[in-house]
Amino acid sequence: MALKTIVETVRDTLAAEMGRDERVLVMGEDVGVKGGVFKATEGLLERFGDGRVIDTPLAEDGIVGVAIGAALNGMRPVAEIQFADFIYPAMDQIISEAARMRYRSNGAFGCPLVIRAPYGGGVHGALYHSQSLEAFFFHVPGLKICAPATPRDAKGLLAAAIRDDDPVLFFEHKRLYRSIKAEVADDDFVLPIGRAEVKRDGKDLSVITYGAMLHLALEAAERMAVEDGTSVEVLDLRSLLPLDREAIAATVHKTSRALILHEDTRTGGVGAEVAAFLAEELFDDLDAPVVRLAAPDVPAMPYNHRLEQAFLPRIDGLLAAVRRLADY
Repeated sequence: MALKTIVETVRDTLAAEMGRDERVLVMGEDVGVKGGVFKATEGLLERFGDGRVIDTPLAEDGIVGVAIGAALNGMRPVAEIQFADFIYPAMDQIISEAARMRYRSNGAFGCPLVIRAPYGGGVHGALYHSQSLEAFFFHVPGLKICAPATPRDAKGLLAAAIRDDDPVLFFEHKRLYRSIKAEVADDDFVLPIGRAEVKRDGKDLSVITYGAMLHLALEAAERMAVEDGTSVEVLDLRSLLPLDREAIAATVHKTSRALILHEDTRTGGVGAEVAAFLAEELFDDLDAPVVRLAAPDVPAMPYNHRLEQAFLPRIDGLLAAVRRLADY
């Protein structure tokens, strides 16, 4: 076991997978000589050479398009989008090509491609370096989406994504890269994509979340236990596609109350799908309306510190929402 940050875990997992399988290659803007803007690929060029760690032009459609071609020719590319905000030029390649490859070939071809994308706010990245884009791809059958919030989950899910025979979007929250550390096993392990995990047991209500908001939920749950005597269960989705409906159903069946928390804007987000599932399938288990807490529906996250904090879900707002739900 070793104490690691998420960015260290990503780097070590990439190195381990490249050492395990010579078909794995890394490509993207500044991933080689610079080692990535967040240093997530630092040292890989020296270890594996420029045939497997490829600095690309600033052209996201080209990065993903070339990665798809490599995947179809027996490689297992890991393409980095330097910031998730820059992924828009590659959306046609991701949605029209990668996501549909198995369907359009009647199962004859997979597309073993991982697209890593640092996302999220709280780092003063302003309009073009703070976006949460998971909901755009959450709507697309044929994709898998991971959004780990701990070093251990980052290791297990990234290894699983690289070994998967279909395309995986791997969102890494920038604010978590170095803000948390945890023990990570040195041995080889994978976590199944599509499995949520209860990060804190509870009996009075459930907070369903993912990404950086997991840590906000855990803080709120601890404070609710101490200040109110309320037992809050925290379910970390970890993977968004496929969505672990069994785990969502299990926690709500247990507590009868659900609050869905995410950093992305509220309308049409992942929380809306979770809420719809609960309304359709678990209505008889619910003792209160399903609550969503998310960012406001404004065009972008501001740069100004106070405005950025106003955009993001905060502990005071979460505690107030949890208390209202508990008292309903």
